[in-house]
Amino acid sequence: MHHINTMPPKRLSGNIFLVGMMGAGKTTVGKLLAQALGKIFIDSDEEIQQRTGVTIPHIFDVEGEAGFRQREASVIHDLVLLDNIVLATGGGTVLNEQSRIALCCNGIVVYLKSTVHDLWQRTRHDRNRPLLQTADPYTKLKSMYEQRDPLYAQVANLVMPTGKQSAQNLVLHLQEELNRFSEIKS
Repeated sequence: MHHINTMPPKRLSGNIFLVGMMGAGKTTVGKLLAQALGKIFIDSDEEIQQRTGVTIPHIFDVEGEAGFRQREASVIHDLVLLDNIVLATGGGTVLNEQSRIALCCNGIVVYLKSTVHDLWQRTRHDRNRPLLQTADPYTKLKSMYEQRDPLYAQVANLVMPTGKQSAQNLVLHLQEELNRFSEIKS
């Protein structure tokens, strides 16, 4: 029987969790990072769609944002128990306190931080963003950013500004930061 203190901390499980706004590049960067590090890539939104058999906009239509957030929290809760994964989380994952705790305790959390302007450029033509299907999507995006940015910062071990660099460059830069982070921690 293991005593709880002798268990290796789950933070050393090799898990990397990407947080950030919709359009920050979590999926693109996550796939490249997983490839580079020999880890398994998982996208929490895709996982939700697989489990429910319907699209995310459909879940929003039927169950509203609250119903979606519950499903999301339950998926996050399961996924963080895996090892050696790169997980791209949904933009609103951090709104749930249990999910924030689960991410912090089970891996290294990286905040891909973009400006509202860049996020707007990347998301404005995307019909798969139920929260932006409003009369004034830019203002909605800006208010979501203001609400979520402090939460992303709170859970993050590393903050990576995405800026104008390519996803490939971002991944190289991120690998350097992760190496530095592991050296400090070990």
